[in-house]
Amino acid sequence: MKTEDFDFDLPEELIAQTPLLKRDESKLLILHKDTGNLEHKHFTDILNYLQKGDILVLNDTKVMPARLYGVKEITEASIEILMLKEKEKDEWECLVKPAKRVHVGDVVTFSPKLKATCTSSGEEGIRTFHFDYDGIFYEILEELGEMPLPPYIHEKLKDKSRYQTVYAKNVGSAAAPTAGFHFTKDLLSKVKEKGVEIVYVTLHVGLGTFRPVNVEDVTKHKMHSEFYMMSQEAADILNKAKGEGRRIISVGTTSTRTLETIMKTYGTFKECSGWTDIFIYPGYNFEAIDALITNFHLPKSTLLMLVSALAGKENIMHAYQEAIERKYRFFSFGDSMFICK
Repeated sequence: MKTEDFDFDLPEELIAQTPLLKRDESKLLILHKDTGNLEHKHFTDILNYLQKGDILVLNDTKVMPARLYGVKEITEASIEILMLKEKEKDEWECLVKPAKRVHVGDVVTFSPKLKATCTSSGEEGIRTFHFDYDGIFYEILEELGEMPLPPYIHEKLKDKSRYQTVYAKNVGSAAAPTAGFHFTKDLLSKVKEKGVEIVYVTLHVGLGTFRPVNVEDVTKHKMHSEFYMMSQEAADILNKAKGEGRRIISVGTTSTRTLETIMKTYGTFKECSGWTDIFIYPGYNFEAIDALITNFHLPKSTLLMLVSALAGKENIMHAYQEAIERKYRFFSFGDSMFICK
């Protein structure tokens, strides 16, 4: 299986640069995975495709303002870092630009309140830093940090909250679980009124989700690990639904990877936390989920491979081509797709 098999041409004007004024007014492409049939709707229509007894699984991670700009001591070189994950207390794995200027022992100062010392050096721009700060760490981040918008978004984000879901709770992500952007609190209330149970899991999105695939052979790609959590309450609801044959609908690829990791590891849902580097591509046998709400993903990305594994590559490529023809908006602030039976 070649990475090139997952390439497609996308007109640049279809890359959404800003969120819509109202979250739930995005377009919704319904893809029936068994037949490949497509329907074109709006996101509020998702209510018509959810059934009483369904379980809707949301990732409640909250994005940190994880992009920091600082100055390397002695040389005064400008350094940009993206905080990816906390390995130990105040010890963070980061993506650095320009990485070649930062070596073990170097100190980067961001403000009189915050500086970081490089403690180890990895490949592909990865460095580990120990952070020293005066005050409360996350309050300092809120003050100094920027939302880590993807590189294909060139517009300035006017409202930081639009790069969060309305149910974001557990701080720790370097990127947003964007499939959840389309839900409003009002729409979630209507989902519950319909008899759909809502379950929350946590996966802190890091490099594993958005890192590009740079190898020719898909199977040779290595995912970076990301931290996940599931509560006992969530596990109980999911196991009961599974036993009764009810649908488990994942919102986003991050929720999907969390559920599939737990099911593959334990053979059941259970209260747990850990690190996952699961890589889902065609040929994968899904054990946890039945359907998926997701956005439109980058060419040759692991996310496109995951949805191709669920719906079939031919179905996905056909759906994407039709979405392009109908001017759907792509990527983080773009439109939505519901992959169902």
